Amino acid sequence: MIWKRKQAPAAAAATSQLRRAGDHPFGALRGFVPLGTGEERVYRELREAIPLLDAAIEKLVRLTGGFTVKCPDPAVQARLVAFLRSVPSGNGQIGIDSFLESYLDSLLTYGRAVGEILVAGEKVRAVCWGDVTQLQVRQGVNPLELELWGPDTGGVLRPLPYPQLLLFTTHLPEPAHPYGVSLFRGMPFLADILMKIYAAMGANWERAGNVRYSVICRDTEGLDSASVQERGSQIAQEWAKAMEDSKNGTVRDFVAVGDVEIKVIGGEAPILDSQVPVRQILEQLVAKTGLPPFLLGLNWSTTERMSTQQADILTSELAALRRAVEPALVRICRKFLSLEGLDDRVEILWNEISLQDITEEARAELYRAQAAKARSDAGLAPEI
Repeated sequence: MIWKRKQAPAAAAATSQLRRAGDHPFGALRGFVPLGTGEERVYRELREAIPLLDAAIEKLVRLTGGFTVKCPDPAVQARLVAFLRSVPSGNGQIGIDSFLESYLDSLLTYGRAVGEILVAGEKVRAVCWGDVTQLQVRQGVNPLELELWGPDTGGVLRPLPYPQLLLFTTHLPEPAHPYGVSLFRGMPFLADILMKIYAAMGANWERAGNVRYSVICRDTEGLDSASVQERGSQIAQEWAKAMEDSKNGTVRDFVAVGDVEIKVIGGEAPILDSQVPVRQILEQLVAKTGLPPFLLGLNWSTTERMSTQQADILTSELAALRRAVEPALVRICRKFLSLEGLDDRVEILWNEISLQDITEEARAELYRAQAAKARSDAGLAPEI
């Protein structure tokens, strides 16, 4: 009988607590989406280079308007209204309206906006907006989870420690761009062409705007070279004196002997018409903003009134902006009420958007009242 020696059980491998298994050296980048890509710099330069786009952002922010709040308890509502009017919003600004304007400005320019509720001593002390281009976002395990990462005091990228106090809003998110798109998307190509046209116009005015003259004196008397040079020098001096006197408001005639021809340098060169291409580009840019042209100072039609259809479309655009930022405003209000130990039920009531001609609306209402009175006097049933 052959006996087999019983083998000792294999010892379990020890796990070091100070050394971890090797991983990808840049594994921390996995799942990150930088919010400060190169296109944000392009969008900032667009606003600086084309005043029309900067004015469009400002008008959209202004037209979005303000809001009021409504709470079930009037006393709670009064305290919340007082808080919204006096809360610091950073950079020397006071009130929730200042925060909302900067928040909307970032939302439209970069396609996303970030803010923070500052809490100290279990009280809301301020509501500030931040530079969204300095942050990065990471999608959590849950599709509803979102982590914002930013640089600490040492410049190291770390997750922001209090995500419950952060506000993050995206503008028109898409499957390919889940963190929002800028209002200026699609404009850089057209803006580049527009700036080339303006740069060429400026160069042409620098060259030909200050008129330069060419004075040609032809020798018809058979003078020698020395005499021709002397006569040319005399003509040049007299022409310079005539031009200098014209600067001082004195009219001085220029008299020369011989065949003298005076021309404007570049006066015969044709100047390209820039109105058509510039208008075509501006039409595309203005259409992207959703604003009527006359609100941006462009008088392309015989009338400067806004049609009912234009007003309705613009109203719908402004309502969409309001829906985008309303959750952030509700979070601010609820955070204040909850920390104060109050009922946190609150409703945002936006100010009415009025873009119609008030005079025409009043006249139409008068006509309807007169028609209703006429039907009543005639014994007819009122219109439904």
